[in-house]
Amino acid sequence: MTSDGMALAAIVILLFPIGYFFLASPAFLLVKLDIPPVTQLLRGMFDINFLMTGTTAIIGTVTFALTDRLVLAIGVALIAAFAVWARGWFLRKWDVCLGARDAGDATAVRQLRQLHWIGMLCNAVLLGAVVASIPYVNIVTL
Repeated sequence: MTSDGMALAAIVILLFPIGYFFLASPAFLLVKLDIPPVTQLLRGMFDINFLMTGTTAIIGTVTFALTDRLVLAIGVALIAAFAVWARGWFLRKWDVCLGARDAGDATAVRQLRQLHWIGMLCNAVLLGAVVASIPYVNIVTL
């Protein structure tokens, strides 16, 4: 496989977890987050999304570095770093809200919904950045 093909494959692989979550997460806007199985499933989706995004971004970083696309390697490395950091931050916040909800805090469900929106917004920004970088995959060789 040529270096252009490897770079394009890295972008496509990175798009899979981000695109899947972009399509799957809005469905949870239609259900209440005071139902424990729903919030557990949504937490699991966020967990695996951050994990898969971070993993595929690390693979993409290595691929771009090996194909001498250092600018793209740095950009994808930033995505990987964000995914690793966001996973820890997001899941801690989610667990605190779940504990508060289970203890009877009426505002916890609203906070869970805000976290849901924040997660979807972050994912949409990542998706936009990756899609916007596609035209530059085969021409950037710094």
